[in-house]
Amino acid sequence: MKKRTLSLLLTAAMTATALAGCGGSQTTTGESTQAEGANSGAGASTGAGETKAEGAGAGAAEFSYPMAAGDKLSYWCELTTTVSANYASLGDTPFAKGWQKETGAQIEFLHPPTGQLKEQFSLILADGNLPDLMEYNWMVDYPGGPEKAIKDGVILPLNDVFEQYCPNLTAYLKANPDIDKMIKTDEGHYYVFPFIRGEDKLCNTIGLMLREDWLEELNLEVPTTIDEWHTVLTAFKEKKGAAAPYCFEYTNAQYLNSDPFAYAFETNRSFYLGSDGKAHFGAAEENYKDFLATMAQWYAEGLIDPDLATLGNDQVSAKITNGTAGASMGQAGSRMGTWTTAARSSNPTFKLVAAPPPTLEKGAKAEFGQIENKYSGRASVAITTSCKDVERAARLMDYAYGEAGHLYFNFGTEGESYNMVEGYPTYTDTIMKNPEGLPVSQAMSAYIRGNYNGPFVQDIRYLEQYYTLEEQKATGGTWGDSNGKAHVMPPVTPTSDESREFSTIMNEINTYRDEMTLKFIFGTESLDNFDEYVKNIENMGLSRALEIQNAALERYNAR
Repeated sequence: MKKRTLSLLLTAAMTATALAGCGGSQTTTGESTQAEGANSGAGASTGAGETKAEGAGAGAAEFSYPMAAGDKLSYWCELTTTVSANYASLGDTPFAKGWQKETGAQIEFLHPPTGQLKEQFSLILADGNLPDLMEYNWMVDYPGGPEKAIKDGVILPLNDVFEQYCPNLTAYLKANPDIDKMIKTDEGHYYVFPFIRGEDKLCNTIGLMLREDWLEELNLEVPTTIDEWHTVLTAFKEKKGAAAPYCFEYTNAQYLNSDPFAYAFETNRSFYLGSDGKAHFGAAEENYKDFLATMAQWYAEGLIDPDLATLGNDQVSAKITNGTAGASMGQAGSRMGTWTTAARSSNPTFKLVAAPPPTLEKGAKAEFGQIENKYSGRASVAITTSCKDVERAARLMDYAYGEAGHLYFNFGTEGESYNMVEGYPTYTDTIMKNPEGLPVSQAMSAYIRGNYNGPFVQDIRYLEQYYTLEEQKATGGTWGDSNGKAHVMPPVTPTSDESREFSTIMNEINTYRDEMTLKFIFGTESLDNFDEYVKNIENMGLSRALEIQNAALERYNAR
């Protein structure tokens, strides 16, 4: 495979995965689906070369893939690391080449330089010459939110587009009203082709993990409480010589707001749903002070990596695999699986085990835990106002939500990256035992999008095969052992005016919160000043931010 040799030009973000439980038809050029409400979101085949556009508006003509030749579409997206390790562009992958062949669309892929997604996004908007399709988190990262992006003339509202040109996605949303509710604004505007996790098990893939081989050697059990964690981390430091017993990527926003040790104190760093059904901001509550006190104690005792403020994935990976650290948090696939494979090349006894969301009391069920909504906003594709062939763009995107496209996005090409075995799409050795020696995650990313976010519905059958280790397969039940789903904020969309005001307030609050959180943990700021910290957050407009969140929550619940 071609190694990555250059940074790409443009910008836009996200990763993707989508849809579970589809039927098992072949993904072949010209195969199509009937857009009726199948449980999985994939329609029933109408015969080779035809897709009946039912649900796409009265009198809609039949449509078939591949499309007739037409203008090339420009598609802006962030290049995920499992692709960039081997390809300079998504367009160079077998996946992208096959997607174009199946749909008949030509695509010019544009990517921002690594780590410059938002900066390049802003430059594109300022220039005004937009790509046809942009993959981004429009709900979270566009100032003012998706409704503002529509009013600013950046992206198109997609209601009429879905009705006219998107029978597959229309059928999926009709069959899944809970998802339909998530992917539109309070004004009723659809605005993206979404990344959807097809089952709850796909929403719970991040958690705590630690060295099981060390636990066995030290005659210790997997910790379940904060006190037990203190005992284990102390033993890792004193008896295994770990200089950074607990090590994780603090700068990763996905981890920052999903801190399992904060969950032990029934709080988090951002907004959550309280037992009263209202939005709360955890970082300004008394429970957050208790969490900080514990972290400050652990840091002072040398149980937390001293480089916490600057750790990136590469540094965390190195410390876990070389024994400098004994515990971390992250995904079962890209972290637990990757670290285990790397470490066992020199240490065959290396083994990680998942730990449940910690509690304060032994035997208590965790109230909070890491879990995402099926729609998070990430890696979802909007059609911009610069697009001259909206139908072509929409047909390209709708392909992924039909039966053939669902199989293609999650499993690739039959006979090459998967075979259908008794109705189950089973990855071939091209993926699982890649002849070029690529890790499974990189081999997958060459042929599918199932293992990273994007505009499709992620299939649980991808995950069942991606987790090759028994310890990975056990993570779902371990990390999912909480009532966390009850406290996850749904994907609310404040009005454009509210979003702009909310963003201004929260940008200041979040910057201050993150700065002070580190100071409290490092001991450079006394927790005696926590009340003053809360007062400063309140003076920055927290009550107004909560008012906006709760108003948006009420509107969301009323959709």
